[in-house]
Amino acid sequence: MLDATKDARPGAQSGSGAPQDFQAHLARLEARGLLTRIDRAIDKDTELHPLVRWQFQGGLPEADRRAFLFTNVVDARGRRYDMPVAVGAFSASETIYALGMGRAAEDIGVAWTQAVAAPVAPVTVTSAACQEVVITGDDLRGPGKGLAALPVPVSTPGFDAAPYLTATLCFTRDPENGIRNAGTYRGQLKASDRLGVRMASRVGGAGGYLHWEKYRRLKQPMPCAIVIGCAPAVFFTGPQKLAVDFDEMGVAGALAGAPIRMVRARTIDLDVPADAEIVIEGLIDPELLEPEGPFGESHGHVALEDFNMSMQVTAITRKRNAVFASIVSQVTPSESSVVKRVAYEPMFLAHLRDHLGVRGVRRVVLHEPLSNIRPIIFVQFAPAAPRTEVWRGLQAAATLRADCGKIVIAVSDDVDPTNTDAVMWSLAYRCNPGEDLHVSPHRSGGHGPKSGRREEDATLMIDATLKQSLPPVALPERRFMERAREIWTELGLPPLKPQAPWHGYSLGDWDARWDVYAERALAGTWADSGIETFARRRGGLTPETPARQVETPDKKG
Repeated sequence: MLDATKDARPGAQSGSGAPQDFQAHLARLEARGLLTRIDRAIDKDTELHPLVRWQFQGGLPEADRRAFLFTNVVDARGRRYDMPVAVGAFSASETIYALGMGRAAEDIGVAWTQAVAAPVAPVTVTSAACQEVVITGDDLRGPGKGLAALPVPVSTPGFDAAPYLTATLCFTRDPENGIRNAGTYRGQLKASDRLGVRMASRVGGAGGYLHWEKYRRLKQPMPCAIVIGCAPAVFFTGPQKLAVDFDEMGVAGALAGAPIRMVRARTIDLDVPADAEIVIEGLIDPELLEPEGPFGESHGHVALEDFNMSMQVTAITRKRNAVFASIVSQVTPSESSVVKRVAYEPMFLAHLRDHLGVRGVRRVVLHEPLSNIRPIIFVQFAPAAPRTEVWRGLQAAATLRADCGKIVIAVSDDVDPTNTDAVMWSLAYRCNPGEDLHVSPHRSGGHGPKSGRREEDATLMIDATLKQSLPPVALPERRFMERAREIWTELGLPPLKPQAPWHGYSLGDWDARWDVYAERALAGTWADSGIETFARRRGGLTPETPARQVETPDKKG
């Protein structure tokens, strides 16, 4: 269980005020009234994520969102877990994120800039809390063992094929130069000792994927350590997408105000954060890929099956009193969109104002509801900003990141860029489409559903109506959200104001097989799906190759 004294122990806080481990952070959230404990039995497969999801889909102001700590977790088959589950503890709101950084919200942008400019190297220790319990060999294999012993929730009940690790920090190392990478990648439970891991290959490739390509050429399995539950300053480096060959742990140390303590993993040649809650060690096959998915994604649709990496687990290590961490992703707003928005917005503003010297720029806002912050950007300018500077700002915002800025709109400083109605008003009365619009071609397709997508996109917008079948909306099915709302009401939580969409539903692109997987996930028999996908493994493919493209080429990917 959560040790509420953690915040006071030596080393639990740094000079910057940032908590040095996850439980110290939880204790601080609870002390500030930002953590809700749920002691009644909650089904991790059908109730847990839908319950937390209501604070994002229920019309609550961001300031009213809380971290949740579930202390009585069960599954669809009635199993009771002795490990609590925390959701929303990293970034349910900007306030929670800032508390994890040990800084005021307005100082977050400067903190990131300084941390990247002056990293603090980690230190190595020989013993660590994350290895108080070590599980290897036969103790990893069999019903209720290994991964199946962890209270991993189903994130999008009704669509997800299995429970998923979401609040991850996946450590890999470049086999050529030895530089470490830590990225936030999802992990699908396939068996008690096997995971399906998705490391994005699009737009240049995630750091872990680039490492895997090198191991593939060497024909050697890639060591990987997946950390669940660590100090927020450590976790936040994964979603930030730092430059390739930039050690995230140095940046984490600078953010935390103290070097990050690292310890050698027990079964693979990697170092991991010593104060983590749980570490899953393993080897990723360099050749054979396995169907992974479906899983609800942050672009607001369910990601369908792709061939992705297959990881054989060699050890699970953890604290004796570990807390399992999970994040809410899928349709935005969500925990995963807040964790990006809070860091990305000051990064964009600093780029335009400080690096490029764009005159008159006041604010950059990444539109969050439904669109997942990346495609739509609003840039606010001071009165009488030169037209050339407005266009320079628009172009800079559209090109800073390959996956951000498909639609970029400039507004004057009397228009609140967080109010889309105000932005639409500005478009209606301050924009001449014949002179004030520009379409720039040859943009990456970016992050989105793959149904019928082209390799390239363009910067701007027009008709956004549904033109083709798409994967389901990535929210739990209506029955689970309604059940979770009943529990929400029983618990006396704040009144909800649902905003559509508040439950998942089909948009036409789906396969009957995935209904079977989803039902198994609900019943706790997801390992049966893992047996089937194991038999479907293929070689000679690139990760994220759509399964239907390979297995039924006549169907769209």
